[in-house]
Amino acid sequence: MKTIALIAHDGKKAEMVAFVKDHIESLRKANIVATGTTGSHVLKTGLDVDLKLSGPKGGDAQIAAMAAEGKIAGIIFFRDPLGQHPHEPDIQMLMRISDLYNVPLATNPATGSLIIEGLLA
Repeated sequence: MKTIALIAHDGKKAEMVAFVKDHIESLRKANIVATGTTGSHVLKTGLDVDLKLSGPKGGDAQIAAMAAEGKIAGIIFFRDPLGQHPHEPDIQMLMRISDLYNVPLATNPATGSLIIEGLLA
């Protein structure tokens, strides 16, 4: 079973929950890992979620480490491009690790859907 990571900035959490609901049947075929706060919202959809720390407390780094270890098949990270984030270095590191280890990374619902179709359909 493939593992998909879900992350969403605060302003994108509702969008992530709606996205998960739209793709719930496909996501049931995967192991889901998520940063703490995002994962707590996703849990309300009925999916099982492996919760990591919240992003600012190291959750982005935990998911990046999993990606570097080959434990993540894809990352769906709904970023708020207009917001300021105190953990921006962790966000950049996650994106760098994704590129370095060739892990698909979606930052919006359109590419998130493509990751799900490509990995789970």
